[in-house]
Amino acid sequence: MKLFGTKEIKTYVEQILHARRDELEGRTVVDVPAGSGHSSRILQSLGAKVAALDLFPDFFRVAGLTCGQADLAGRLPLPDEHADYVLCQEGIEHMADQLHSFAELNRIMKPGATLLMTTPNYGMLRARLSYLLGETEFYAKLMPPNELDSIWFSEGRSDKLYYGHIFLLGIHKLRLLARLSGFRIRKIHHLRANHTSLALLVLFYPFILLTNIAAYRRAMRKRTDIDAESRRTVYRETLRLALDPRLLVDGHLCVEFEKIGTSAETATELRGKYTGFDIET
Repeated sequence: MKLFGTKEIKTYVEQILHARRDELEGRTVVDVPAGSGHSSRILQSLGAKVAALDLFPDFFRVAGLTCGQADLAGRLPLPDEHADYVLCQEGIEHMADQLHSFAELNRIMKPGATLLMTTPNYGMLRARLSYLLGETEFYAKLMPPNELDSIWFSEGRSDKLYYGHIFLLGIHKLRLLARLSGFRIRKIHHLRANHTSLALLVLFYPFILLTNIAAYRRAMRKRTDIDAESRRTVYRETLRLALDPRLLVDGHLCVEFEKIGTSAETATELRGKYTGFDIET
């Protein structure tokens, strides 16, 4: 993790892709949303077979590549198990149905394929303070989400809208959506620390530590309907993520996921908290 330097996420993604050259060369890589094509250009230079997709492909500008029109809120124009690698850079936070988007990415990926996803970190401490002070992404600078500021682009010729940061998420929601869709975390890249979050970490980490440990112990005692090994596996991973100081100060989340099954397969493995419909509410 860097304390200083650029905040441009595309710079760090470029570094990660170059480090994965051997994994990408000759492989089918889907870049969605591709935007202007910066990462697609990098992937092309590394010898990947690039399939670039975006809601508004007119913005794409890469010599030798074309960008197809695609909506992560719908069905991507690719067959099942098509990709060896998928890059979803700064896209998931714009999706109203994020679980659908994850499931659709899973559908087009081969078994064992990698999904590299980046998104602003709504779990960092500065973001948590911003939500406390004004239910906004950035206190004192941005208004809370509203219809004037939260629609970033409208084509004008159709009902296609590009939403702003309406659907921001932190590591726990990102992990859960991925898990429900047939992914598991392979690696988290820690890029650049947010300085306000670093200062807040000094003040609040003891409280974060105590409250999360208390919640973990309570969950381990309460969920006796689940075997102890499953409880330890899930709750310990969740606790580890909650207490990782780097995730509390990361300005962005940059996570590599591995496809371990289809969304349908995952659904059959999961058990509900409630086993019947005779629940009093």
